[in-house]
Amino acid sequence: MTVSSLIEKGFNAVTLPQGDRMVNGVYIGDLLSWVMSSCSADNIWITIMSNINVIAVASLTDASCVILAEGVTLQDDVIKEAEKKGVNVLSTDKSSYEVAVLLSDILK
Repeated sequence: MTVSSLIEKGFNAVTLPQGDRMVNGVYIGDLLSWVMSSCSADNIWITIMSNINVIAVASLTDASCVILAEGVTLQDDVIKEAEKKGVNVLSTDKSSYEVAVLLSDILK
């Protein structure tokens, strides 16, 4: 499955510079230092964090994309940084739990 195919499942694209990235697992977390040590390359990272450090951590861990849950939005400067670093960011109004359940069904 690719990040772009998640758009068809109801996620909204915030940035999609590498929509063809493959997805291989999911990580949920909001403590950035924990995410840095636990999120694997090609994972979807689900978070409610919205500051510029999210983009840095997503880039560092080589996450396939970040999904912003619960209607979280990014400021324009954070969106520009995500595009510059090639970080895919999707959003949804669903809770982190609802996103995880949906992705569990999709990734089977």
